[in-house]
Amino acid sequence: MIKLPAPPEALEHTRVREGEFWRDIPAYRDVNEATFLDHIWQGRHSVKSPEELFEAVKGLVDPAFIEDARDGFTRAPMAVRVSPYMIACIDWSQPYADPIRTQFIPLGSRLIPDHPRLTLDSLHELEDSPVPGLTHRYADKALFLPLNVCPVYCRFCTRSYAIGADTELVDKVPLATTPKQWQEAFDYIASRPELEDIVISGGDVYQLPAKSILTIGDALLAIPHIRRMRFATKGPAVMPMKILSDPAWTDAITAVVDKGRALGKEVAVHTHFNNPNEISWITRDAMTLLFSRGITVRNQSVLIRGVNDDPAVMQLLVKRLGYLNVHAYYVYMHDLVKGVEDLRTPIQTAIDVEKFVRGSTAGFNTPTFVCDAPGGGGKRDVHSFDHYDRENGIAVYSAPSVKPGKHFVYFDPIDTLAADAQRRWRHPAEAEAMIAEAIEKAGGPRSYVPA
Repeated sequence: MIKLPAPPEALEHTRVREGEFWRDIPAYRDVNEATFLDHIWQGRHSVKSPEELFEAVKGLVDPAFIEDARDGFTRAPMAVRVSPYMIACIDWSQPYADPIRTQFIPLGSRLIPDHPRLTLDSLHELEDSPVPGLTHRYADKALFLPLNVCPVYCRFCTRSYAIGADTELVDKVPLATTPKQWQEAFDYIASRPELEDIVISGGDVYQLPAKSILTIGDALLAIPHIRRMRFATKGPAVMPMKILSDPAWTDAITAVVDKGRALGKEVAVHTHFNNPNEISWITRDAMTLLFSRGITVRNQSVLIRGVNDDPAVMQLLVKRLGYLNVHAYYVYMHDLVKGVEDLRTPIQTAIDVEKFVRGSTAGFNTPTFVCDAPGGGGKRDVHSFDHYDRENGIAVYSAPSVKPGKHFVYFDPIDTLAADAQRRWRHPAEAEAMIAEAIEKAGGPRSYVPA
Protein backbone atom coordinates (compact mmCIF):
# COMPACT_ATOMS: atom_id res chain seq x y z
CA MET A 1 0.00 0.00 0.00
CA ILE A 2 1.42 3.39 -1.02
CA LYS A 3 1.56 5.88 1.86
CA LEU A 4 0.07 9.28 1.08
CA PRO A 5 2.48 12.26 1.03
CA ALA A 6 2.82 14.04 4.36
CA PRO A 7 0.84 17.29 4.72
CA PRO A 8 2.82 20.57 4.94
CA GLU A 9 2.37 20.78 8.72
CA ALA A 10 4.34 17.53 9.06
CA LEU A 11 7.44 19.52 8.09
CA GLU A 12 6.95 22.22 10.72
CA HIS A 13 10.03 20.97 12.59
CA THR A 14 12.23 22.00 9.64
CA ARG A 15 11.08 25.63 9.80
CA VAL A 16 12.96 27.74 12.34
CA ARG A 17 12.82 31.46 13.03
CA GLU A 18 14.71 33.35 10.34
CA GLY A 19 15.88 36.92 9.77
CA GLU A 20 16.73 39.71 12.22
CA PHE A 21 13.83 38.87 14.53
CA TRP A 22 15.45 40.67 17.47
CA ARG A 23 14.67 44.03 15.86
CA ASP A 24 11.06 43.58 17.02
CA ILE A 25 12.31 44.37 20.53
CA PRO A 26 12.54 48.15 21.13
CA ALA A 27 15.93 47.94 22.84
CA TYR A 28 17.42 45.95 19.94
CA ARG A 29 15.74 47.75 17.03
CA ASP A 30 19.00 49.28 15.83
CA VAL A 31 21.23 46.30 16.65
CA ASN A 32 22.85 44.85 13.54
CA GLU A 33 23.54 41.17 12.99
CA ALA A 34 27.22 41.30 13.86
CA THR A 35 26.49 42.95 17.19
CA PHE A 36 23.62 40.62 18.09
CA LEU A 37 25.77 37.58 17.33
CA ASP A 38 28.52 38.80 19.66
CA HIS A 39 28.39 36.69 22.84
CA ILE A 40 30.09 39.43 24.83
CA TRP A 41 27.37 41.91 23.83
CA GLN A 42 24.76 39.30 24.78
CA GLY A 43 26.25 38.90 28.23
CA ARG A 44 26.59 42.62 28.89
CA HIS A 45 23.01 43.33 27.85
CA SER A 46 21.35 40.48 29.73
CA VAL A 47 18.28 41.48 31.75
CA LYS A 48 18.85 41.21 35.50
CA SER A 49 16.24 43.52 37.02
CA PRO A 50 12.67 44.75 36.43
CA GLU A 51 14.10 48.10 35.34
CA GLU A 52 16.27 46.47 32.66
CA LEU A 53 13.31 44.40 31.53
CA PHE A 54 11.18 47.53 31.24
CA GLU A 55 13.85 49.28 29.17
CA ALA A 56 14.18 46.30 26.85
CA VAL A 57 10.47 45.84 26.07
CA LYS A 58 9.19 49.38 26.65
CA GLY A 59 5.92 49.83 24.78
CA LEU A 60 5.34 46.12 24.24
CA VAL A 61 3.79 45.31 27.62
CA ASP A 62 1.44 46.99 30.04
CA PRO A 63 3.15 48.64 33.06
CA ALA A 64 1.15 46.25 35.25
CA PHE A 65 3.17 43.39 33.78
CA ILE A 66 6.43 45.01 34.90
CA GLU A 67 5.04 45.43 38.41
CA ASP A 68 4.01 41.79 38.38
CA ALA A 69 7.56 40.89 37.36
CA ARG A 70 8.98 43.14 40.08
CA ASP A 71 7.00 41.14 42.64
CA GLY A 72 8.17 37.90 41.06
CA PHE A 73 11.84 38.93 41.07
CA THR A 74 11.59 39.64 44.81
CA ARG A 75 10.03 36.27 45.66
CA ALA A 76 12.07 34.01 43.37
CA PRO A 77 14.69 31.61 44.83
CA MET A 78 16.86 32.17 41.75
CA ALA A 79 18.48 35.40 40.62
CA VAL A 80 17.20 36.58 37.23
CA ARG A 81 19.46 36.76 34.19
CA VAL A 82 17.97 36.59 30.69
CA SER A 83 19.98 36.99 27.49
CA PRO A 84 18.84 39.38 24.73
CA TYR A 85 18.46 36.29 22.53
CA MET A 86 15.88 34.85 24.93
CA ILE A 87 14.15 38.22 25.30
CA ALA A 88 13.84 38.35 21.49
CA CYS A 89 12.38 34.82 21.34
CA ILE A 90 9.49 35.73 23.68
CA ASP A 91 6.13 36.59 22.13
CA TRP A 92 5.49 39.86 23.94
CA SER A 93 1.95 40.08 22.59
CA GLN A 94 1.06 37.37 25.11
CA PRO A 95 3.80 37.42 27.77
CA TYR A 96 1.75 35.68 30.45
CA ALA A 97 1.33 32.57 28.28
CA ASP A 98 4.71 32.59 26.53
CA PRO A 99 6.74 29.44 27.30
CA ILE A 100 10.11 31.21 27.30
CA ARG A 101 8.96 33.99 29.61
CA THR A 102 7.55 31.27 31.87
CA GLN A 103 11.00 29.69 32.26
CA PHE A 104 13.05 32.78 33.01
CA ILE A 105 10.94 35.72 34.22
CA PRO A 106 8.98 35.10 37.43
CA LEU A 107 5.62 36.81 37.90
CA GLY A 108 4.18 37.30 41.34
CA SER A 109 0.65 36.65 40.12
CA ARG A 110 1.60 33.17 38.87
CA LEU A 111 3.35 31.94 42.01
CA ILE A 112 1.44 29.40 44.09
CA PRO A 113 2.17 27.84 47.50
CA ASP A 114 4.79 25.10 47.56
CA HIS A 115 3.98 21.48 48.28
CA PRO A 116 4.89 20.97 51.98
CA ARG A 117 7.48 18.33 51.02
CA LEU A 118 9.56 20.59 48.76
CA THR A 119 13.18 21.50 49.57
CA LEU A 120 16.05 23.39 47.92
CA ASP A 121 18.23 20.28 47.45
CA SER A 122 15.62 17.65 46.69
CA LEU A 123 18.15 15.33 45.02
CA HIS A 124 20.45 15.35 48.08
CA GLU A 125 23.47 16.27 45.95
CA LEU A 126 25.24 17.79 48.95
CA GLU A 127 24.71 14.59 50.94
CA ASP A 128 26.42 12.57 48.20
CA SER A 129 29.34 15.01 47.91
CA PRO A 130 32.69 13.57 49.14
CA VAL A 131 34.58 16.80 48.34
CA PRO A 132 33.27 20.29 47.44
CA GLY A 133 31.83 20.47 43.94
CA LEU A 134 31.64 16.72 43.33
CA THR A 135 28.60 14.46 43.65
CA HIS A 136 29.26 10.71 43.58
CA ARG A 137 25.95 8.82 43.61
CA TYR A 138 26.06 6.23 40.85
CA ALA A 139 28.80 3.60 41.12
CA ASP A 140 30.56 4.51 37.87
CA LYS A 141 29.61 8.18 37.41
CA ALA A 142 30.29 11.47 39.17
CA LEU A 143 29.05 15.01 38.72
CA PHE A 144 31.73 17.71 38.78
CA LEU A 145 30.57 21.28 39.49
CA PRO A 146 33.48 23.65 38.82
CA LEU A 147 31.50 26.93 38.81
CA ASN A 148 28.25 28.43 40.06
CA VAL A 149 27.24 30.87 37.31
CA CYS A 150 25.25 30.50 34.07
CA PRO A 151 24.57 32.60 30.95
CA VAL A 152 20.91 32.68 32.07
CA TYR A 153 19.23 31.52 35.26
CA CYS A 154 16.33 29.10 34.95
CA ARG A 155 13.54 29.61 37.47
CA PHE A 156 13.31 25.84 37.94
CA CYS A 157 17.02 25.19 38.60
CA THR A 158 17.56 22.01 40.60
CA ARG A 159 20.62 23.65 42.16
CA SER A 160 18.89 26.81 43.33
CA TYR A 161 20.65 26.08 46.64
CA ALA A 162 24.00 27.00 45.04
CA ILE A 163 23.71 28.62 41.61
CA GLY A 164 23.83 32.35 41.01
CA ALA A 165 23.86 35.23 43.45
CA ASP A 166 22.17 35.13 46.83
CA THR A 167 18.52 36.19 46.72
CA GLU A 168 16.20 37.59 49.37
CA LEU A 169 15.06 34.01 50.05
CA VAL A 170 18.22 31.91 49.59
CA ASP A 171 21.86 32.19 50.72
CA LYS A 172 23.77 30.05 48.23
CA VAL A 173 26.00 27.10 49.15
CA PRO A 174 29.56 27.39 47.72
CA LEU A 175 30.74 24.94 45.05
CA ALA A 176 34.25 24.06 43.82
CA THR A 177 35.09 27.34 42.13
CA THR A 178 38.87 27.48 42.72
CA PRO A 179 41.72 25.51 41.08
CA LYS A 180 42.62 24.05 44.50
CA GLN A 181 39.10 22.69 44.90
CA TRP A 182 39.18 21.39 41.35
CA GLN A 183 42.35 19.46 42.17
CA GLU A 184 40.68 17.93 45.23
CA ALA A 185 37.92 16.67 42.93
CA PHE A 186 40.44 15.33 40.39
CA ASP A 187 42.35 13.55 43.19
CA TYR A 188 39.17 11.92 44.45
CA ILE A 189 38.20 10.80 40.93
CA ALA A 190 41.69 9.39 40.36
CA SER A 191 41.43 7.43 43.62
CA ARG A 192 38.23 5.69 42.60
CA PRO A 193 38.87 3.26 39.72
CA GLU A 194 35.16 2.42 39.47
CA LEU A 195 34.49 5.93 38.13
CA GLU A 196 34.32 5.85 34.33
CA ASP A 197 31.92 8.68 33.50
CA ILE A 198 32.18 12.36 34.54
CA VAL A 199 29.57 15.04 33.93
CA ILE A 200 31.04 18.56 34.03
CA SER A 201 28.26 20.98 34.91
CA GLY A 202 27.75 23.70 37.49
CA GLY A 203 26.64 26.39 36.85
CA ASP A 204 27.24 26.14 33.16
CA VAL A 205 30.45 25.33 31.30
CA TYR A 206 29.51 28.06 28.80
CA GLN A 207 30.86 30.45 31.44
CA LEU A 208 34.23 28.72 31.72
CA PRO A 209 37.03 30.37 29.70
CA ALA A 210 38.67 28.25 27.03
CA LYS A 211 41.77 27.63 29.14
CA SER A 212 39.62 26.18 31.93
CA ILE A 213 37.84 23.88 29.48
CA LEU A 214 41.26 22.60 28.43
CA THR A 215 42.52 22.32 32.02
CA ILE A 216 39.52 20.27 33.12
CA GLY A 217 39.45 18.19 29.96
CA ASP A 218 43.16 17.36 30.09
CA ALA A 219 43.05 16.53 33.82
CA LEU A 220 40.14 14.11 33.44
CA LEU A 221 41.36 12.49 30.21
CA ALA A 222 44.71 11.82 31.94
CA ILE A 223 42.98 9.58 34.51
CA PRO A 224 43.26 6.08 33.01
CA HIS A 225 39.89 4.73 34.17
CA ILE A 226 37.84 7.67 32.85
CA ARG A 227 36.07 6.51 29.67
CA ARG A 228 33.37 9.14 29.13
CA MET A 229 32.96 12.86 29.75
CA ARG A 230 30.05 15.21 29.17
CA PHE A 231 30.22 18.99 29.17
CA ALA A 232 26.80 20.23 30.29
CA THR A 233 25.58 23.61 29.06
CA LYS A 234 22.29 25.34 28.42
CA GLY A 235 24.19 27.78 26.24
CA PRO A 236 23.11 26.46 22.83
CA ALA A 237 19.48 27.07 23.82
CA VAL A 238 19.86 30.51 25.38
CA MET A 239 22.92 32.02 23.66
CA PRO A 240 23.77 29.94 20.58
CA MET A 241 25.84 32.71 19.03
CA LYS A 242 28.69 32.05 21.48
CA ILE A 243 29.53 28.88 19.55
CA LEU A 244 29.89 31.08 16.44
CA SER A 245 31.51 34.18 17.94
CA ASP A 246 33.78 32.73 20.61
CA PRO A 247 36.14 30.57 18.55
CA ALA A 248 38.50 30.01 21.49
CA TRP A 249 35.75 28.36 23.55
CA THR A 250 34.47 26.24 20.65
CA ASP A 251 38.02 25.27 19.68
CA ALA A 252 38.71 24.22 23.30
CA ILE A 253 35.66 21.92 23.37
CA THR A 254 36.70 20.54 19.98
CA ALA A 255 40.26 19.93 21.21
CA VAL A 256 39.04 17.94 24.23
CA VAL A 257 36.67 15.92 22.03
CA ASP A 258 39.47 15.18 19.55
CA LYS A 259 41.96 14.28 22.28
CA GLY A 260 39.41 11.99 23.89
CA ARG A 261 38.71 10.24 20.60
CA ALA A 262 42.45 9.71 20.04
CA LEU A 263 42.60 8.08 23.48
CA GLY A 264 39.53 5.93 22.80
CA LYS A 265 37.39 7.99 25.18
CA GLU A 266 34.05 9.62 24.45
CA VAL A 267 33.55 13.35 25.08
CA ALA A 268 30.13 14.86 24.33
CA VAL A 269 28.14 18.05 24.92
CA HIS A 270 24.84 17.84 26.79
CA THR A 271 22.47 20.75 26.43
CA HIS A 272 19.01 21.83 27.53
CA PHE A 273 16.27 22.93 25.12
CA ASN A 274 12.73 22.95 26.52
CA ASN A 275 10.58 24.51 23.81
CA PRO A 276 10.77 24.64 19.99
CA ASN A 277 10.49 28.45 20.07
CA GLU A 278 14.02 28.59 21.49
CA ILE A 279 15.42 27.39 18.18
CA SER A 280 16.31 29.87 15.40
CA TRP A 281 18.62 30.05 12.41
CA ILE A 282 21.36 31.02 14.85
CA THR A 283 20.84 27.74 16.70
CA ARG A 284 20.90 25.85 13.40
CA ASP A 285 24.21 27.43 12.39
CA ALA A 286 25.75 26.74 15.81
CA MET A 287 24.65 23.10 15.86
CA THR A 288 25.85 22.65 12.28
CA LEU A 289 29.30 23.89 13.32
CA LEU A 290 29.49 21.43 16.24
CA PHE A 291 28.26 18.59 14.01
CA SER A 292 30.87 19.42 11.36
CA ARG A 293 33.53 18.98 14.03
CA GLY A 294 32.26 15.56 15.02
CA ILE A 295 30.88 16.69 18.37
CA THR A 296 27.95 14.66 19.71
CA VAL A 297 25.24 16.87 21.24
CA ARG A 298 22.48 15.40 23.41
CA ASN A 299 19.51 17.24 24.90
CA GLN A 300 17.99 16.98 28.37
CA SER A 301 14.65 18.74 28.77
CA VAL A 302 12.60 19.35 31.89
CA LEU A 303 8.85 18.78 31.70
CA ILE A 304 7.38 22.17 32.62
CA ARG A 305 3.78 23.27 32.94
CA GLY A 306 2.91 25.75 30.21
CA VAL A 307 6.22 25.19 28.41
CA ASN A 308 6.26 21.69 26.96
CA ASP A 309 3.60 19.64 28.75
CA ASP A 310 1.43 19.73 25.62
CA PRO A 311 2.12 16.53 23.65
CA ALA A 312 2.22 18.33 20.28
CA VAL A 313 4.72 20.90 21.59
CA MET A 314 7.02 18.17 22.94
CA GLN A 315 6.71 16.26 19.68
CA LEU A 316 7.72 19.35 17.70
CA LEU A 317 10.67 19.98 20.03
CA VAL A 318 11.93 16.41 19.69
CA LYS A 319 11.66 16.41 15.90
CA ARG A 320 13.23 19.86 15.57
CA LEU A 321 16.17 18.80 17.72
CA GLY A 322 16.66 15.71 15.56
CA TYR A 323 16.60 17.90 12.46
CA LEU A 324 19.53 19.85 13.96
CA ASN A 325 21.47 16.65 14.78
CA VAL A 326 20.80 17.03 18.50
CA HIS A 327 19.80 13.76 20.14
CA ALA A 328 16.77 14.07 22.44
CA TYR A 329 18.14 12.13 25.42
CA TYR A 330 16.07 12.77 28.54
CA VAL A 331 12.91 14.58 29.62
CA TYR A 332 13.02 15.03 33.39
CA MET A 333 10.16 15.43 35.78
CA HIS A 334 10.50 18.87 37.38
CA ASP A 335 12.47 18.42 40.60
CA LEU A 336 10.84 19.08 43.96
CA VAL A 337 12.48 22.48 44.46
CA LYS A 338 10.92 25.41 46.27
CA GLY A 339 9.46 28.54 44.74
CA VAL A 340 8.30 27.20 41.37
CA GLU A 341 5.30 25.00 42.13
CA ASP A 342 3.46 26.65 39.25
CA LEU A 343 5.88 24.95 36.83
CA ARG A 344 5.53 21.35 38.01
CA THR A 345 3.33 18.68 36.44
CA PRO A 346 1.95 15.35 37.72
CA ILE A 347 3.71 12.08 36.89
CA GLN A 348 0.68 11.17 34.79
CA THR A 349 1.39 14.08 32.46
CA ALA A 350 4.83 12.68 31.66
CA ILE A 351 3.31 9.27 30.97
CA ASP A 352 0.75 10.77 28.59
CA VAL A 353 3.23 13.00 26.76
CA GLU A 354 5.75 10.18 26.36
CA LYS A 355 3.08 7.89 24.89
CA PHE A 356 2.23 10.55 22.29
CA VAL A 357 5.84 11.35 21.37
CA ARG A 358 7.06 7.77 21.03
CA GLY A 359 6.91 6.70 17.40
CA SER A 360 7.23 10.26 16.06
CA THR A 361 10.81 9.68 15.00
CA ALA A 362 13.69 7.22 15.33
CA GLY A 363 14.19 5.62 18.72
CA PHE A 364 17.68 7.06 19.20
CA ASN A 365 16.15 10.55 18.80
CA THR A 366 13.27 9.81 21.19
CA PRO A 367 13.86 10.89 24.80
CA THR A 368 13.42 8.74 27.86
CA PHE A 369 11.05 10.39 30.34
CA VAL A 370 12.55 10.08 33.81
CA CYS A 371 11.95 11.03 37.41
CA ASP A 372 15.19 11.90 39.20
CA ALA A 373 14.05 10.26 42.43
CA PRO A 374 13.93 12.79 45.30
CA GLY A 375 16.34 11.93 48.08
CA GLY A 376 19.10 10.69 45.78
CA GLY A 377 17.60 7.62 44.12
CA GLY A 378 18.81 8.65 40.69
CA LYS A 379 16.98 8.61 37.39
CA ARG A 380 13.96 6.29 37.19
CA ASP A 381 11.85 5.77 34.07
CA VAL A 382 8.59 7.55 34.92
CA HIS A 383 6.67 4.33 34.20
CA SER A 384 8.80 2.28 36.59
CA PHE A 385 7.16 3.36 39.85
CA ASP A 386 6.44 0.63 42.38
CA HIS A 387 3.15 2.34 43.19
CA TYR A 388 1.38 5.50 42.02
CA ASP A 389 -1.43 6.93 44.15
CA ARG A 390 -2.98 9.28 41.61
CA GLU A 391 -5.65 10.50 44.00
CA ASN A 392 -3.14 11.91 46.49
CA GLY A 393 -0.33 12.50 44.00
CA ILE A 394 2.29 10.12 45.44
CA ALA A 395 4.61 8.09 43.19
CA VAL A 396 6.93 5.61 44.90
CA TYR A 397 10.17 4.46 43.24
CA SER A 398 12.97 2.10 44.22
CA ALA A 399 16.56 2.15 42.95
CA PRO A 400 18.17 -1.24 43.66
CA SER A 401 21.41 -0.46 41.80
CA VAL A 402 21.81 3.00 43.35
CA LYS A 403 20.56 2.80 46.94
CA PRO A 404 19.18 -0.70 47.54
CA GLY A 405 16.52 -1.31 50.17
CA LYS A 406 15.12 2.22 50.05
CA HIS A 407 12.04 3.92 48.66
CA PHE A 408 11.95 7.37 47.05
CA VAL A 409 8.77 9.41 46.73
CA TYR A 410 7.75 12.02 44.16
CA PHE A 411 4.78 14.28 44.90
CA ASP A 412 2.46 15.69 42.24
CA PRO A 413 1.71 19.44 42.58
CA ILE A 414 -1.07 19.91 45.11
CA ASP A 415 -3.08 22.33 43.00
CA THR A 416 -3.62 19.54 40.43
CA LEU A 417 -5.30 17.31 43.03
CA ALA A 418 -8.95 17.19 44.04
CA ALA A 419 -10.10 19.36 46.95
CA ASP A 420 -10.24 16.48 49.45
CA ALA A 421 -6.65 15.47 48.67
CA GLN A 422 -5.48 19.07 48.97
CA ARG A 423 -7.13 19.23 52.41
CA ARG A 424 -5.38 16.05 53.57
CA TRP A 425 -1.97 17.47 52.65
CA ARG A 426 -2.61 20.42 54.96
CA HIS A 427 -2.59 18.07 57.97
CA PRO A 428 0.84 16.55 58.72
CA ALA A 429 -0.53 13.40 60.35
CA GLU A 430 -2.79 12.65 57.39
CA ALA A 431 0.05 13.39 54.98
CA GLU A 432 2.36 10.92 56.78
CA ALA A 433 -0.39 8.30 56.72
CA MET A 434 -0.87 8.77 52.97
CA ILE A 435 2.85 8.39 52.32
CA ALA A 436 3.11 5.33 54.57
CA GLU A 437 0.19 3.68 52.81
CA ALA A 438 1.69 4.36 49.38
CA ILE A 439 5.04 2.88 50.45
CA GLU A 440 3.30 -0.18 51.89
CA LYS A 441 1.47 -0.72 48.60
CA ALA A 442 4.80 -0.34 46.80
CA GLY A 443 6.03 -3.44 48.61
CA GLY A 444 7.46 -2.21 51.89
CA PRO A 445 8.68 -2.36 54.50
CA ARG A 446 11.75 -0.54 53.22
CA SER A 447 13.06 2.75 54.51
CA TYR A 448 11.74 5.91 52.95
CA VAL A 449 14.15 8.67 51.91
CA PRO A 450 12.50 12.12 52.19
CA ALA A 451 13.28 14.79 49.61
